[in-house]
Amino acid sequence: MTSKINDYRLDGIYRQRQEGFFMQRVKLPVGVISSVQARGVASIAKTFGQGTIHLTTRGSMEIHWLREEDLPLVKRELGKVGLTSRGACGGAVRGIVCGAQGSDKFPALETIARRLQRHFTGNPRFEHQPKKFKIGIEADITSGRHLIQDVGLVLTRIEEESCRYDIWIAGGLGREPQAGFLLAKDIDERRIIPLIEAIVTVYASHAPAGKRLKHVAREIGEETLRRKIFAEPCAQEELPPIISLPESLLPPPANRQQFEVRVFAGLLASDDLRLLADFADFRADGALRVTADQNLAFVLAERIDGATAKMELEATGFKWTSQPANIEFRVCPGCHECLAGLAPTRDIAKTIQEAVGAEGSQLTWAISGCPNSCTQPQLAGAGIVTSRLVTGEDGNKEPRFDLFRNTGTGLGEKVGELLTIGELQEAVRRIG
Repeated sequence: MTSKINDYRLDGIYRQRQEGFFMQRVKLPVGVISSVQARGVASIAKTFGQGTIHLTTRGSMEIHWLREEDLPLVKRELGKVGLTSRGACGGAVRGIVCGAQGSDKFPALETIARRLQRHFTGNPRFEHQPKKFKIGIEADITSGRHLIQDVGLVLTRIEEESCRYDIWIAGGLGREPQAGFLLAKDIDERRIIPLIEAIVTVYASHAPAGKRLKHVAREIGEETLRRKIFAEPCAQEELPPIISLPESLLPPPANRQQFEVRVFAGLLASDDLRLLADFADFRADGALRVTADQNLAFVLAERIDGATAKMELEATGFKWTSQPANIEFRVCPGCHECLAGLAPTRDIAKTIQEAVGAEGSQLTWAISGCPNSCTQPQLAGAGIVTSRLVTGEDGNKEPRFDLFRNTGTGLGEKVGELLTIGELQEAVRRIG
């Protein structure tokens, strides 16, 4: 089988740092996966990989350590349980994400996310874009995640026949963080798909290869970008109302407790995922969700509380991870597997946790192994970005870190730059 890396990317596949191995990313609309699908992912990881799954901050699952000759089999196994990876990597509309999974409005968000994923996934009109195109859906602006998407939808109200959203565009992190701006207010959901089509069309025609929509906004200005989008014929189109049975896998959380399993650095053993899928069948209506903090969460069945759920889960043989219960720490794979990684992020996360004091333990933390900022460190209470490698006195390459603090609703402010690991630990100690 001849390797065609660019083609592989559109199928959600990246090369790993280790020669001959690949990562397969699986798109999950707003992080939701059925127990049947979760067992399928666990089986693939155990059969073709090294028995681990990485949970991402965008609600996807990644299977590492795959051989090239097994990739067609992996795709077929994903298809057997109704999962897709198309567009999970490369220049395409990526997985639809949400940081408001615990909201009582989440079923409405999940429904429109599934419709968006069906429309854009595998649609050749929206593939081979200059770079990735990200869509996020939020219940409100509290998390700030609407600011870092190419298109961020923020729910404004739920009406009898449809929902309405504010639409933010042209945000992103990476080497040039930029908060998105408000494109339109209180838009009926029947206009959302045509309007996103208009945005993608303008993006594809104005962005050079390798650039995001934020680049276009900087080059031509927000108002010019707005005019070009609304000049597209489809921008004013309104689709017919969709009359259907409910599409959300997760039940409304009203009168039910929610239960979360913390997963250090998002790294989960396939056997543990299988046990959690079985637990979901038994106590959570057969559905799980990958959270924005790289954990797994459930909406428990009625009359089941969290303490009871924990005891029942332990009875299945599930072993709790080592992540401290009072610290949220988002971690990318870093140079453990990723080609772009500059630092061993999991090791650094453990080192940083030991330095976190009382005040710091109340914050959310994130560490990114490179400036791409996949863990969204600029949205964490304290965020760490591995900004570069420098040559030390011994001739070896050493990572340097930037430290961000976020105390508001926008992007975090850089409070430390090019710190050694020792300087970073000291800066973390001063936080708490």
